[in-house]
Amino acid sequence: MTSDSVYSGFLDLRVYFVIGPGHAGDRPVVDLAGQAAEGGATAVQLRDKAGDTAALVARARALKAVLSPLGVPLIVNDRVDVALAAEADGVHIGQRDMAAADARRLLGPDRILGLTVQSAAEIAAMDPDILDYVSIGGVFATASKQNPHPPIGLDGLARLAVAAAEKAPGLPVCAIAGITAETAGAVIAAGCDGVAVVSAIAAAPDPAAAARGLGAAVDRALGQRRARA
Repeated sequence: MTSDSVYSGFLDLRVYFVIGPGHAGDRPVVDLAGQAAEGGATAVQLRDKAGDTAALVARARALKAVLSPLGVPLIVNDRVDVALAAEADGVHIGQRDMAAADARRLLGPDRILGLTVQSAAEIAAMDPDILDYVSIGGVFATASKQNPHPPIGLDGLARLAVAAAEKAPGLPVCAIAGITAETAGAVIAAGCDGVAVVSAIAAAPDPAAAARGLGAAVDRALGQRRARA
């Protein structure tokens, strides 16, 4: 792996915190991310669709400086150029972003690449050999991101999680959109390895405690799933 990356080849998606200026209110993004990581967030994604490139690189570098000592990977939404400039651990792309094959070519083999999928057709079309994880969603209604598609719900999530496991056995899967500590267990029971959240941590009075609560809910559900296996 690259010397500047904390990614070791094992990607822990249990509590995947997605944060950007639009989600932070009057609190600094870097402070929120640091508190979440101290509370147990296992990965952090910087999502900023409106920021200029220089500001994005600066923020990503600041996040990297806070997260790396805690062993938490920093993933940048969409912007491969920003991720490379800031020496982030990886990139997350959606269906309307750069093609996954192009992103992997630019990133090289050693950085994380994640992809959002929202349908069985998108899962069938993905190339698992170039991906490190997939994110399924949106699961529930959310105000933190505009989504042209209706929520898939837990039943839709379970169907897509099965499709992802059949297409790419062993590829980590998380779910996103409207997930809370109260619903995280059901999301894991539907077949996911972790939860990607925005407001559940960013809007909490104590982000570290919120991350801790999410982690506890996810770990309980994972333990129950292992016990049934």
